[in-house]
Amino acid sequence: MLLSAAAGFGFGLSLIIAIGAQNAYVLRQGLRREHVLAVVFVCAVSDAILILVGVAGFGAVIGTMPWLLVTVRILGAAFLIGYAVLAARRAIWPRPLDTSTVGDATGLARVVTTAVALTWLNPHVYLDTVVLLGSIAATHGDERWFFGVGATLGSILWFTALGFGARLLRPVFSRPVSWRVLDIGIAVVMTMIAVSLLTGISR
Repeated sequence: MLLSAAAGFGFGLSLIIAIGAQNAYVLRQGLRREHVLAVVFVCAVSDAILILVGVAGFGAVIGTMPWLLVTVRILGAAFLIGYAVLAARRAIWPRPLDTSTVGDATGLARVVTTAVALTWLNPHVYLDTVVLLGSIAATHGDERWFFGVGATLGSILWFTALGFGARLLRPVFSRPVSWRVLDIGIAVVMTMIAVSLLTGISR
C-alpha cells in the first residue's frame, strides 16, 4: 500500500515537473502574485481528475478514439500559438514588477479560463496522465488507487510549491529584462509544444 503510494508520488512528479505550458503559466502567475491560489487549485484539481480517470482505466478507451486526440491536438495547438503571440508581445514591451503588475490586475475569470485551457486543451496531459500513468497504475493491481493517490499528492505538492514559491524570485523579476527573458522562454515553449502537437497528428 505505502510502496504503491510512494511509487505513484514519484512517478507523478517525474511527469509533471517537466517544463510545459501549464507550469510556465503557474510560474508567471506566482511571480505576479495574481490569483495564485485559484491557478494552483485549478491545476491541482484538474490533474487529480485526470489521474483518477486514468487509474479507473479510461486511458484504454481514449486510445480507441484517435479522432478525439486529433481534435484536441488542433484546438490545443491553436490556443498555444495564440498564447505564444501574447507572450512575445509582452517580451517586446516588458514592464517592471511594480504595483501595476502585481495583485489583481487581470480578472479572476480570465486567469482561471486560461489555466483551464492550458490544462484541458493539452493532449500531452491526456497521454501522460491518463494513458501512461493509468497504464502504470494498472500494474499495481488492487493497489492501483493508492498509486493514484500518491500521484495526486505529488501534483498538489508541485503546483503549490511552484505557485507560492515563485515569489522568492521576485527580486530578480523587478527588472524589465527579466520579464522579457521569461516571456521569450514562455513564447518559445508554447510554440514548440504547438508544433509538436500538429506534427504528431500525422503519426
